[in-house]
Amino acid sequence: MLVLGEKLLKENIINQTQLDEALERQRRHGGRLGRNLVALGYLTESDIKRLYQKNPPPPGCVEDTGLELSYIADLVMKHIVFMGEFRMADVVDKVKLPMVIVNRVMEELKKEKLVEIKGATSYVSATYTFKITELGQRRSSDLMDLCRYAGPAPVSLEDYQDMVELQTIKCVTLTDETLRPAFSHLVCRDELFQRLGPAITSGKTVFLYGPPGNGKTAIAEAIGKVPNDLVYVPYAIDIGGQVITVFDPVNHVPATPALLPEKVDQRWVLVHRPVVMVGGELTMRMLDLDFNRISKYYEASLQLKANNGIFILDDFGRQQVDPRDILNRWIVPLDRHIDYMTLHTGMKFVIPFDMLVVFATNIDPKELLDEAFLRRIRYKVAIDRPSKEEYLEIFKMVCESNAVTFDQEVFDYLVEQCYPEYGAIPNACHPRDLIEQIIVESRYFDTPARLTRETIEMACANYFVKMAV
Repeated sequence: MLVLGEKLLKENIINQTQLDEALERQRRHGGRLGRNLVALGYLTESDIKRLYQKNPPPPGCVEDTGLELSYIADLVMKHIVFMGEFRMADVVDKVKLPMVIVNRVMEELKKEKLVEIKGATSYVSATYTFKITELGQRRSSDLMDLCRYAGPAPVSLEDYQDMVELQTIKCVTLTDETLRPAFSHLVCRDELFQRLGPAITSGKTVFLYGPPGNGKTAIAEAIGKVPNDLVYVPYAIDIGGQVITVFDPVNHVPATPALLPEKVDQRWVLVHRPVVMVGGELTMRMLDLDFNRISKYYEASLQLKANNGIFILDDFGRQQVDPRDILNRWIVPLDRHIDYMTLHTGMKFVIPFDMLVVFATNIDPKELLDEAFLRRIRYKVAIDRPSKEEYLEIFKMVCESNAVTFDQEVFDYLVEQCYPEYGAIPNACHPRDLIEQIIVESRYFDTPARLTRETIEMACANYFVKMAV
């Protein structure tokens, strides 16, 4: 049963009969469970939004963390060995656990003579100043030999799975009015919005293809700007005593402090829905856990970092690995929305695969993939060269954004004389690249950037290649 259904039953929002009816309707008509409950009148849209945006509560006791007391104590030991004299508030800041839990850990460490009290300003334990003992230093050294992870306390795999399902990319509500602003800097046909909108809402795979230089990458990046809500990402996950770091400042953009709730489990970071973008540098190793044999813990795979967000694979087919190998690796994740991972110990486990996957390629899809693979990619969107009217609009937009005065006569000269001379076909990227040539030359000669026949001829001579006959 889905996590949403379990939560609704637990909170007595619906009963089992209503849930069964909604699941049956979902089986017959498709769609998300929440939408089917709304259609049956058992929930409202505001109920759905509230349920999918619930903040993880701070753990009230050790049991609520999903971790053993000994595990937390070992993590604390790896922190305090570098801290000299410290207070419990310092430990709270490091491990991101509430004072009540840290207090219990410190009591255990005192009993084992791993730490000692050096002073206090009152009888309240929070004011105590601690210092690690010689025995504690030896214990910390032994722990570091086993695993050098010394960051925030990880969350359990079960809690992570539940959170990903609650924050699913499929709960992003999208309309034509909310989609278009993300593409306002591009010249796009209405047909593109009509096809992209349902694709993004579905959370299924999107395949952008067409000749190079016509905006596939720009469109993929714009898709990444469409979701404007926030999700929680853990600093790390604990799986069988092994640590996998997930939060990545490169791919996860934290929310502004004003948006942060007061009472929340600090082991989670509130971020904008992640957008992970890779190109020709992608290797198969990046799609699996990366075990560091020196630090002895894992870094999450790219798709794990992209959970609840968007994964963009640009220049698909240009990687060092065969594109079929990539899709073979992702057959199960794309179909069943789960991924199987393996630790170096041999332990296998399942993680959610909840993301909108966007492929972008310049290569003919039929040259890349066979029919079986193409069938698994649900939305295929051709991005063709712009029409003359669209090209004119792009050119004007680029001129305006670069403070270069547009000249219709020079534009006509470019299209009617320069392109035929070089045997070139207008692509959507040409206005940006040609105007950039003009601007760079003007900076070098310390003159105003102007669109003239001479400057456009110079730009074309630099940009295009005239093939010998």
